Amino acid sequence: MSKRFGTGGRAVDAVAGVDLAVAPREVVALVGPSGCGKTTLLRILAGLTAPTAGAVELADRPVWSGGRPDRAALASVAMVFQEANLLPWATVEDNVALPLRLRGLSRSERRARARILCSLTGIGGFERRRPHELSVGMRQRAALARALIVEPSVLLLDEPFAALDAITRDAMDEELQRVWMARPTTAVLVTHSMPEAVLLADRVVSLSARPARVVGVAEVPFPRPRPIELEHTPEFQDVLRTLRERLRGA
Repeated sequence: MSKRFGTGGRAVDAVAGVDLAVAPREVVALVGPSGCGKTTLLRILAGLTAPTAGAVELADRPVWSGGRPDRAALASVAMVFQEANLLPWATVEDNVALPLRLRGLSRSERRARARILCSLTGIGGFERRRPHELSVGMRQRAALARALIVEPSVLLLDEPFAALDAITRDAMDEELQRVWMARPTTAVLVTHSMPEAVLLADRVVSLSARPARVVGVAEVPFPRPRPIELEHTPEFQDVLRTLRERLRGA
Protein backbone atom coordinates (compact mmCIF):
# COMPACT_ATOMS: atom_id res chain seq x y z
CA MET A 1 0.00 0.00 0.00
CA SER A 2 1.25 3.48 -0.87
CA LYS A 3 0.12 7.08 -0.38
CA ARG A 4 1.24 10.18 -2.28
CA PHE A 5 0.05 13.68 -1.51
CA GLY A 6 0.04 16.25 -4.31
CA THR A 7 1.15 15.94 -7.91
CA GLY A 8 4.11 16.73 -10.10
CA GLY A 9 7.19 18.28 -8.56
CA ARG A 10 5.36 19.08 -5.34
CA ALA A 11 4.25 15.49 -4.71
CA VAL A 12 5.18 13.96 -1.35
CA ASP A 13 5.31 10.22 -0.77
CA ALA A 14 4.06 9.48 2.76
CA VAL A 15 3.74 5.69 2.62
CA ALA A 16 5.57 3.43 0.17
CA GLY A 17 4.88 -0.26 -0.27
CA VAL A 18 3.74 -1.15 3.24
CA ASP A 19 2.60 -4.79 3.40
CA LEU A 20 1.19 -5.77 6.78
CA ALA A 21 -1.25 -8.36 8.10
CA VAL A 22 -2.79 -8.21 11.58
CA ALA A 23 -4.33 -11.34 13.11
CA PRO A 24 -7.68 -11.33 14.94
CA ARG A 25 -7.32 -10.07 18.54
CA GLU A 26 -3.70 -9.16 17.95
CA VAL A 27 -2.29 -5.82 19.14
CA VAL A 28 0.23 -4.30 16.73
CA ALA A 29 2.16 -1.10 17.45
CA LEU A 30 3.61 1.13 14.71
CA VAL A 31 6.76 3.07 15.61
CA GLY A 32 9.06 5.28 13.57
CA PRO A 33 10.54 8.77 13.23
CA SER A 34 8.28 11.81 13.54
CA GLY A 35 6.57 12.57 10.25
CA CYS A 36 7.33 9.17 8.76
CA GLY A 37 3.70 8.43 7.84
CA LYS A 38 2.41 6.45 10.84
CA THR A 39 -0.77 8.50 11.24
CA THR A 40 -1.34 8.54 7.48
CA LEU A 41 -1.17 4.75 7.49
CA LEU A 42 -3.65 4.56 10.35
CA ARG A 43 -6.03 6.98 8.59
CA ILE A 44 -5.95 4.76 5.50
CA LEU A 45 -6.93 1.79 7.66
CA ALA A 46 -9.73 3.86 9.20
CA GLY A 47 -11.20 4.86 5.85
CA LEU A 48 -10.30 8.54 6.34
CA THR A 49 -7.53 8.87 3.73
CA ALA A 50 -7.55 6.98 0.44
CA PRO A 51 -4.42 5.06 -0.57
CA THR A 52 -2.79 6.03 -3.87
CA ALA A 53 -1.99 2.41 -4.67
CA GLY A 54 -2.58 -0.98 -3.09
CA ALA A 55 -5.44 -2.45 -1.11
CA VAL A 56 -6.72 -2.63 2.45
CA GLU A 57 -8.86 -5.59 3.47
CA LEU A 58 -10.83 -6.34 6.60
CA ALA A 59 -11.89 -9.98 6.90
CA ASP A 60 -11.23 -10.35 3.14
CA ARG A 61 -13.48 -7.38 2.33
CA PRO A 62 -11.94 -4.32 0.63
CA VAL A 63 -12.03 -1.18 2.75
CA TRP A 64 -11.49 1.04 -0.31
CA SER A 65 -13.15 0.73 -3.71
CA GLY A 66 -12.60 3.24 -6.51
CA GLY A 67 -11.12 5.74 -4.06
CA ARG A 68 -14.18 5.57 -1.80
CA PRO A 69 -14.38 3.90 1.62
CA ASP A 70 -16.76 0.97 2.02
CA ARG A 71 -18.91 2.08 4.97
CA ALA A 72 -20.23 -1.41 5.53
CA ALA A 73 -16.72 -2.80 5.86
CA LEU A 74 -15.77 0.04 8.21
CA ALA A 75 -18.84 -0.37 10.44
CA SER A 76 -16.78 -2.61 12.73
CA VAL A 77 -13.80 -0.22 12.94
CA ALA A 78 -13.41 2.40 15.69
CA MET A 79 -10.65 4.95 16.23
CA VAL A 80 -9.29 6.88 19.21
CA PHE A 81 -7.43 10.07 18.27
CA GLN A 82 -4.76 12.12 20.06
CA GLU A 83 -7.48 14.50 21.21
CA ALA A 84 -10.64 13.19 22.88
CA ASN A 85 -12.86 15.34 20.60
CA LEU A 86 -15.83 15.18 22.96
CA LEU A 87 -18.91 17.35 22.42
CA PRO A 88 -18.43 20.11 25.02
CA TRP A 89 -22.16 20.67 25.61
CA ALA A 90 -22.98 16.97 26.11
CA THR A 91 -22.55 14.84 29.20
CA VAL A 92 -19.96 12.09 29.37
CA GLU A 93 -22.74 9.55 29.06
CA ASP A 94 -24.16 11.20 25.93
CA ASN A 95 -20.68 11.50 24.41
CA VAL A 96 -19.97 7.83 24.99
CA ALA A 97 -23.37 6.85 23.62
CA LEU A 98 -23.14 9.07 20.51
CA PRO A 99 -22.27 6.23 18.06
CA LEU A 100 -25.36 4.33 19.23
CA ARG A 101 -27.51 7.42 18.77
CA LEU A 102 -26.25 7.72 15.20
CA ARG A 103 -27.23 4.08 14.68
CA GLY A 104 -30.75 4.74 15.90
CA LEU A 105 -30.76 2.84 19.20
CA SER A 106 -33.28 3.84 21.84
CA ARG A 107 -32.30 6.28 24.59
CA SER A 108 -32.71 3.65 27.30
CA GLU A 109 -30.49 1.17 25.49
CA ARG A 110 -27.88 3.84 24.78
CA ARG A 111 -27.74 4.85 28.42
CA ALA A 112 -27.50 1.29 29.67
CA ARG A 113 -24.61 0.45 27.36
CA ALA A 114 -22.86 3.76 28.00
CA ARG A 115 -22.90 3.14 31.75
CA ILE A 116 -21.35 -0.29 31.24
CA LEU A 117 -18.54 1.21 29.14
CA CYS A 118 -17.99 4.08 31.59
CA SER A 119 -17.56 1.53 34.35
CA LEU A 120 -15.24 -0.61 32.22
CA THR A 121 -12.96 2.34 31.39
CA GLY A 122 -12.83 3.72 34.93
CA ILE A 123 -15.11 6.75 34.63
CA GLY A 124 -18.16 5.30 36.32
CA GLY A 125 -19.81 7.94 38.49
CA PHE A 126 -18.90 10.74 36.06
CA GLU A 127 -21.60 10.02 33.50
CA ARG A 128 -23.48 13.27 34.13
CA ARG A 129 -20.37 15.47 34.05
CA ARG A 130 -19.35 17.51 31.03
CA PRO A 131 -15.93 17.33 29.37
CA HIS A 132 -14.62 20.58 30.90
CA GLU A 133 -15.14 19.06 34.35
CA LEU A 134 -12.79 16.15 33.59
CA SER A 135 -9.01 15.83 33.49
CA VAL A 136 -7.30 15.15 30.16
CA GLY A 137 -6.83 11.53 31.17
CA MET A 138 -10.50 11.08 32.02
CA ARG A 139 -11.52 12.66 28.72
CA GLN A 140 -9.36 10.10 26.93
CA ARG A 141 -11.07 7.35 28.93
CA ALA A 142 -14.39 8.70 27.66
CA ALA A 143 -13.05 8.67 24.09
CA LEU A 144 -11.96 5.06 24.54
CA ALA A 145 -15.38 4.14 25.94
CA ARG A 146 -17.05 5.83 22.96
CA ALA A 147 -14.93 3.76 20.56
CA LEU A 148 -15.60 0.50 22.37
CA ILE A 149 -19.36 0.98 22.69
CA VAL A 150 -19.89 -0.21 19.10
CA GLU A 151 -18.03 -3.45 19.96
CA PRO A 152 -15.53 -2.96 17.12
CA SER A 153 -13.66 -5.85 15.56
CA VAL A 154 -10.76 -3.43 14.91
CA LEU A 155 -9.64 -0.64 17.24
CA LEU A 156 -7.25 2.00 15.89
CA LEU A 157 -5.35 4.21 18.35
CA ASP A 158 -3.42 7.27 17.20
CA GLU A 159 -1.15 8.38 20.05
CA PRO A 160 -4.12 8.38 22.45
CA PHE A 161 -2.05 9.25 25.53
CA ALA A 162 0.52 11.60 24.00
CA ALA A 163 -0.87 14.68 25.79
CA LEU A 164 -0.72 13.10 29.25
CA ASP A 165 1.99 13.54 31.87
CA ALA A 166 4.28 10.55 32.39
CA ILE A 167 2.56 9.25 35.54
CA THR A 168 -0.93 9.46 34.04
CA ARG A 169 0.30 7.92 30.79
CA ASP A 170 1.72 4.93 32.68
CA ALA A 171 -1.61 4.51 34.45
CA MET A 172 -3.51 4.69 31.15
CA ASP A 173 -1.20 2.13 29.54
CA GLU A 174 -2.04 -0.30 32.33
CA GLU A 175 -5.72 0.65 32.09
CA LEU A 176 -5.80 0.01 28.35
CA GLN A 177 -4.36 -3.44 28.94
CA ARG A 178 -7.06 -4.16 31.51
CA VAL A 179 -9.81 -3.00 29.17
CA TRP A 180 -8.39 -5.00 26.26
CA MET A 181 -8.17 -8.16 28.40
CA ALA A 182 -11.83 -7.70 29.40
CA ARG A 183 -12.89 -7.13 25.77
CA PRO A 184 -10.20 -8.43 23.41
CA THR A 185 -10.24 -6.93 19.92
CA THR A 186 -7.81 -6.49 17.07
CA ALA A 187 -5.90 -3.26 17.67
CA VAL A 188 -3.36 -1.12 15.81
CA LEU A 189 -1.56 1.49 17.90
CA VAL A 190 0.55 4.40 16.65
CA THR A 191 2.99 5.70 19.25
CA HIS A 192 6.24 7.64 19.46
CA SER A 193 7.06 5.82 22.71
CA MET A 194 8.91 2.57 22.17
CA PRO A 195 8.46 1.50 25.83
CA GLU A 196 4.71 1.99 25.40
CA ALA A 197 4.77 -0.05 22.18
CA VAL A 198 6.56 -2.95 23.85
CA LEU A 199 4.34 -2.77 26.93
CA LEU A 200 1.08 -2.90 24.94
CA ALA A 201 1.70 -4.80 21.71
CA ASP A 202 2.09 -8.40 20.59
CA ARG A 203 4.24 -7.17 17.70
CA VAL A 204 6.04 -3.88 17.10
CA VAL A 205 6.39 -2.79 13.48
CA SER A 206 9.28 -0.39 12.82
CA LEU A 207 8.80 2.09 9.97
CA SER A 208 11.48 4.02 8.10
CA ALA A 209 11.66 7.78 7.68
CA ARG A 210 9.22 9.16 5.09
CA PRO A 211 8.05 7.52 2.97
CA ALA A 212 7.12 4.86 5.50
CA ARG A 213 8.37 1.36 4.76
CA VAL A 214 8.45 -1.62 7.09
CA VAL A 215 12.07 -2.11 8.20
CA GLY A 216 11.42 -4.76 10.84
CA VAL A 217 8.90 -6.55 13.01
CA ALA A 218 9.64 -7.50 16.62
CA GLU A 219 7.67 -10.11 18.53
CA VAL A 220 6.97 -9.15 22.15
CA PRO A 221 7.35 -12.25 24.35
CA PHE A 222 5.85 -11.03 27.63
CA PRO A 223 2.54 -12.43 28.93
CA ARG A 224 -0.27 -10.09 29.96
CA PRO A 225 -0.95 -8.25 32.13
CA ARG A 226 2.32 -6.34 31.86
CA PRO A 227 2.96 -3.99 34.79
CA ILE A 228 4.88 -0.77 34.25
CA GLU A 229 7.69 -2.23 36.38
CA LEU A 230 8.38 -4.67 33.53
CA GLU A 231 10.13 -1.79 31.73
CA HIS A 232 13.02 -2.00 34.21
CA THR A 233 13.84 -5.65 33.51
CA PRO A 234 16.81 -6.72 31.34
CA GLU A 235 14.48 -8.67 29.03
CA PHE A 236 12.36 -5.58 28.32
CA GLN A 237 15.44 -3.46 27.74
CA ASP A 238 16.77 -6.05 25.28
CA VAL A 239 13.64 -5.68 23.14
CA LEU A 240 13.93 -1.88 23.30
CA ARG A 241 17.57 -2.03 22.28
CA THR A 242 16.73 -4.09 19.22
CA LEU A 243 14.01 -1.62 18.19
CA ARG A 244 16.25 1.41 18.64
CA GLU A 245 19.10 -0.14 16.65
CA ARG A 246 16.68 -1.03 13.88
CA LEU A 247 15.31 2.51 13.66
CA ARG A 248 18.77 4.06 13.74
CA GLY A 249 19.68 1.99 10.70
CA ALA A 250 16.43 2.72 8.81
